Amino acid sequence: MTFTLDATLGARGFDVSLAVGPGETVAILGPNGAGKSTLMAVVAGLLRPDAGRASIGGRTLFELGPGPHAWTAPHQRGTALLAQEPLLFPHLSALDNVAFGPRSAGASRSASRETARHWLAEVDALPLASRRPGELSGGQAQRVAVARALAADPELLLLDEPMAALDIHAAPMLRRLLRHVLAGRRAIIVTHDVLDALMLADRVIVLEDGRITEEGPTREVLGRPRSRFAAGLAGLNLVTGTITAEGIRTAAGQLFAGQHDDVPGPLTTGPSTSGSDGVAVFPPSAVSVFLSEAHGSPRNSFPVTITDLEPHGDQVRVRAGELSADITPAASADLGLVPGMTVYFVIKAGLVSIYPA
Repeated sequence: MTFTLDATLGARGFDVSLAVGPGETVAILGPNGAGKSTLMAVVAGLLRPDAGRASIGGRTLFELGPGPHAWTAPHQRGTALLAQEPLLFPHLSALDNVAFGPRSAGASRSASRETARHWLAEVDALPLASRRPGELSGGQAQRVAVARALAADPELLLLDEPMAALDIHAAPMLRRLLRHVLAGRRAIIVTHDVLDALMLADRVIVLEDGRITEEGPTREVLGRPRSRFAAGLAGLNLVTGTITAEGIRTAAGQLFAGQHDDVPGPLTTGPSTSGSDGVAVFPPSAVSVFLSEAHGSPRNSFPVTITDLEPHGDQVRVRAGELSADITPAASADLGLVPGMTVYFVIKAGLVSIYPA
């Protein structure tokens, strides 16, 4: 049974169509304000779109627009939403919080509690069964919230940045736990963390300004990004333009020489790709920084103005607008780099990958 969604919400500039297959976990990535929360609210039934349709298998969740209308209430959709905050019932024990879903669905008290014990054990939280939410740490409460969501046996699990409110020690534990419980389960996870996508998702969808700008298998999207946001997550520089025989020609007329990422040697483009939209992608580590034009006439050398300097592991990241270079602290000191300074970025053509957008 595939979950499908096609929804439009004019006031928010939201227009999205997507599908999630059986046993598939899809990560939704995008900048703040991209429409990620809107998407989750529409799927969960907390927000009514202007038009569209959603279904799981042959069962319609909503259908809006010309003709017949249908709208399934949130608690009847077969979805479970896990938010940034655990939102546990403060007056109930962890066990009764988890048992709430199956009990509401008509299961007996004993059967509901048995289901709750099973899922608490699955998330390594059975010893917490008798505690109330006020007695739990943030990580413990979120594990109980995961158990509560799974105990409802949802056809589609929705996770809205479940690690966002956790500290650096609790987040890795929850990520490993989710990797275990999401195996073979249909889920959508909204996240800002590339590690969540790599560890948990089979497929990635990049959402920007209420539209899908990129989607595909997780490692393919992050390995060959076509949107600036995905490139940023993958830690890569990305330049857009038109494919030429030499590389990418930007809208400003600047040429980025490079190689086709599937073909060794200089880039060769046929009539099907030359003249079409493309991207040039290269890591910050491939960028050298000079105070003046480099000798030897490198093919990719151009002046930039430094906008920021920041530590990046054992390197210094030199930012110049949307591009960045990683150099050693010693090199930064020797060059005397400061924000506002004009320098030259130099990138070897052999380290620039060119492919269609």
